[in-house]
Amino acid sequence: MKKHLVIAIDGPGGSGKSTVAQKLACRLGYLYVNTGAMYRALTLKVLRRKMSVDDSAAIASLTCETDVTIKRRENGSADVFLDGENVTSRVREPDVANAVSPVSRIPAVRYWLVEKQRKAAETYNIVCEGRDIGTVVFPSADYKFFLTASFEKRAQRRLGEYEKSGVKISMSEVIKELKERDRIDSTREMSPLRRADDAVEIDSSDMTPDQVVMEMLKKIGDSGK
Repeated sequence: MKKHLVIAIDGPGGSGKSTVAQKLACRLGYLYVNTGAMYRALTLKVLRRKMSVDDSAAIASLTCETDVTIKRRENGSADVFLDGENVTSRVREPDVANAVSPVSRIPAVRYWLVEKQRKAAETYNIVCEGRDIGTVVFPSADYKFFLTASFEKRAQRRLGEYEKSGVKISMSEVIKELKERDRIDSTREMSPLRRADDAVEIDSSDMTPDQVVMEMLKKIGDSGK
């Protein structure tokens, strides 16, 4: 059986990992898997059901009647579908972003989505990005990268993402959101955000996404083709 290659990219919010992962997947012709979008999709359903994000048992049960999938576009980007509905743009909105942390730290939710992420690697070469890809989801990934950036740069990027999506939000609100997400991601008991020991760390503060991709391609070499 042919082994499919896995490239893992981890990092905090606003580090640029989604843009870089998407561009890298396009360059290599791989499936781009945005794990954060998958958690946000379930969170969107929780909000639509008007469930409490702290009701772990109810949310764990909700996974049994929920389908979250990633589908590749012809241009190499990817969409996230919730029960057959394309929610790619909707899951980027502030209400979902502010609610995803408590949902994503529920063990049953993480086990459920990690299984889906691993399933994708059985069929495709993938570029998978998130916060625990190189440490938990794919600890034996062929290549691992940890993307960082200064907090100021991360906040600017996140604000730009919201503005591009037509979402009105202040810089102070973005800073508050990022700080809270960083706190939760780094202190949660299950799968905290950290750099894998064998991951290549790249500070993207003063780099364009294309420059980061080129740096990654140098590390990957011909084996990723």
